[in-house]
Amino acid sequence: MKEIILLKLGEVVLKGLNRHSFEETLLRNIRRRLDGLGAFDVRERQSTIYVSPLHDGADLFAAQERLSKVFGVAALSRACEVEKDVDAILRAAADYLRGPLSGARTFKVESKRSDKKFPLNSPQICNVAGEYLLSQFPHLKVDVNRPD
Repeated sequence: MKEIILLKLGEVVLKGLNRHSFEETLLRNIRRRLDGLGAFDVRERQSTIYVSPLHDGADLFAAQERLSKVFGVAALSRACEVEKDVDAILRAAADYLRGPLSGARTFKVESKRSDKKFPLNSPQICNVAGEYLLSQFPHLKVDVNRPD
């Protein structure tokens, strides 16, 4: 399972004709902050920046810490890349979240489908993933308002 960091952009997405220059500056700053932590692929698509380690020696924990302080990054999260297959996504979600979900009492699934050709829409992904996670972690309850 390949782990990555997703960065959500802040006000940069509101810029007009000069948005591209702001994004290029942000990408340069991100690459500079990753210096010394290993080799990373940094790419931007649909107002999200994907930071992927190119080898196992890259320090994702230090990268996450450094990237959380880059001006222009509104939010970041760790994630894992999975093939576009519902069963693969469900298995990866259970494996990836095993630690956090084992200690939680409640949870909520949120999805944002960027590939509109994917067979399920976002609410369907949430329903299927929530049902699967409940079957894997029977101690959990769904709480869409204030999940653990």
